[in-house]
Amino acid sequence: MAEPALKGEPTEGATSRSGRTRYEDDLYTWVQEQVALLRAGRVDALDVEHIAEELEGLSKSEFAKLQSALRVLVMHMLKWDQQPEHRTPSWIFSIREQRRRYARILSSNPGLKPRIDEALGDAYPDARDWAADETHLPPDEFPSECPYSWDDILQRPFDFDSVKK
Repeated sequence: MAEPALKGEPTEGATSRSGRTRYEDDLYTWVQEQVALLRAGRVDALDVEHIAEELEGLSKSEFAKLQSALRVLVMHMLKWDQQPEHRTPSWIFSIREQRRRYARILSSNPGLKPRIDEALGDAYPDARDWAADETHLPPDEFPSECPYSWDDILQRPFDFDSVKK
């Protein structure tokens, strides 16, 4: 089978002896070349070690997105509970948005479902610190462990009637 046609000219010094772009020098071009090789069936020419590294990084990135959605969601819930006199509609909007993000992430990555407790456990200390920073309260004013059940996190209603006017 012939070498696949690879787009673009590699920059000087950025190619290996095979004439392909090195992973370390230009990730974008390297990915394009690896895709072309894969589609051409040139499995023997793939940079398997770096492909595995990138795939592992992709899975870590999806887990980080899940943690991020939970961190922001729980941070706003903590603020809501700690400072009812400062409640704003934007907190409700943020809670709604993070719930949607959480749902989209799990819908696109159902393999993350067994790790949701881990994601929340990892996200909670940052959510607590962030809530403390935003409320100008010491962190020990907030529970050391997440006080919310999954029902609270995903279903608890937040009412505009309780927002300070």
